[in-house]
Amino acid sequence: MEVDFTKSPDGLVPAIIQDAISHRVLMLGYMNREALDKTLAEKRVTFFSRSRNRLWTKGEESGNFLNLVSAALDCDQDTLLLKVHPVGPVCHTGADTCWNEKNKDTASFLTGLEQVIRDRKENPTEKSYTASLFAKGINKVAQKVGEEAVELVIEAKDDNKDLFLGEAADLLFHYLILLQAKGFTLEDVITILKERHK
Repeated sequence: MEVDFTKSPDGLVPAIIQDAISHRVLMLGYMNREALDKTLAEKRVTFFSRSRNRLWTKGEESGNFLNLVSAALDCDQDTLLLKVHPVGPVCHTGADTCWNEKNKDTASFLTGLEQVIRDRKENPTEKSYTASLFAKGINKVAQKVGEEAVELVIEAKDDNKDLFLGEAADLLFHYLILLQAKGFTLEDVITILKERHK
């Protein structure tokens, strides 16, 4: 990345920190060339601390590191966007973000789960249930979705909340496997739902 550190008299550029899964903005810090190089090399976010006047790896005291997933540069080449997997709360106050927002987007969990399922498909192991389904082919995967759908319908007729939710989770999980087996993602389905919603 050709970052232009010369636009600021102190040689620092803003670094926006975003959760790679939930996409929530977690904090803003500043980097010089050395901080950026260390971040890219170690895959843990390091800033230049203006108050300490030195490099500072987020989490070096608390253990709440920001594990780097990706780095991007804006169109003016003077602002960074770092996508991370945070370990614990990000703000020094103990909050999830420096704006005291919760970083709890339950829908984003499905994105992470899809990534795990894709990994099981692309890097199968003998111990993986998901990989074993992919190995059996599309007919077996589709059959499992049908079985789970029937079990959910049966549980819907009763009043056992735990059994109903368990079957709902099983159906959703196997549905995500079926989408991957067909080469699609939940985002493809959401796009169709958005178009229908207009």
